[in-house]
Amino acid sequence: MPTQDFNDRMLSLGLARVSEAAALASAQWIGRGDEKAADQAAVNAMREQLNRLEIQGTVVIGEGERDEAPMLYIGEEVGTGQGPEVDIALDPLEGTTLTAKDMPNALTVITMGPRGSMLHAPDVYMEKLAVGPGFRPGVVTMDMSPSERVSALASAKGVSTHDITVCVLDRPRHEDMIESIRSTDAAVRLITDGDVAGIIHCAETARTGIDMYMGSGGAPEGVLAAGALKCMGGQMYAKLVFRDEDERGRARKAGVTNFDRVYTRDDLVTDDVIFAATGVTDGSVVAGIKREPGYFTTETILMRSKTGSVRRMTYRNPVSRSPTGQSS
Repeated sequence: MPTQDFNDRMLSLGLARVSEAAALASAQWIGRGDEKAADQAAVNAMREQLNRLEIQGTVVIGEGERDEAPMLYIGEEVGTGQGPEVDIALDPLEGTTLTAKDMPNALTVITMGPRGSMLHAPDVYMEKLAVGPGFRPGVVTMDMSPSERVSALASAKGVSTHDITVCVLDRPRHEDMIESIRSTDAAVRLITDGDVAGIIHCAETARTGIDMYMGSGGAPEGVLAAGALKCMGGQMYAKLVFRDEDERGRARKAGVTNFDRVYTRDDLVTDDVIFAATGVTDGSVVAGIKREPGYFTTETILMRSKTGSVRRMTYRNPVSRSPTGQSS
């Protein structure tokens, strides 16, 4: 049991500083063509800021296994070692390719909850399905075909399937899915990377124009996205996808015993969490980093599931102090 209560209200601003620092550190690599340097800069800054927080934190969704990631690996302990015991899921730079190429929707993303509040998802694929808030439970399901999901959602919204837009990662594995969606006359918004942002889009349809997300991507990103939907509202269903016995072994190591289980949003994130994401490049969720004479300006979305609050914060930081986020 946690040694102290998870004080989400007091920790939320600190979490925003963590995502802001990572975004500012990666700013110098936007459009420079170096994915690894951009990612490493974000990792370093995020780790430094996390270690300033009064928490006993454990990274449960991170950069990979301990031997494969120099920092912020799964199982790494962060924080001062004082305060509540918390689990942390993070992606220091979701969209390293997007950052390197200066393409939309690169984000720094982090969520935090009480110890034991998040699925320890193995590094395998996950089939994901998400819609925004305001619908009866199970309005769409994993058992439905892509076209049936579109028809069901259109019926629930009281609109034609022509008025539905589905967000899908642009991958060869999704060709049949895309064809099925388009057979209903629905639109498909293809994204090159960043399915955390893609799923968040569903929760703000009026802002983004996205009604539903479907397709397979990384399982760790699925937990991060579920954290966002836990705060914003909406439904999410997910199922782990295994390509070989090695991946099943990873799942067993992470504590997964039922390989056919369909997870809901509240299975992926079982308790109240806080979530922060800062824009690196411009996107539909948050604005990217803006360079002004002498300053960098960031936009961060900060959310708490306990209250359902969603804050958008603009932060202007002197250029000379931005790369490491020291002035935060």
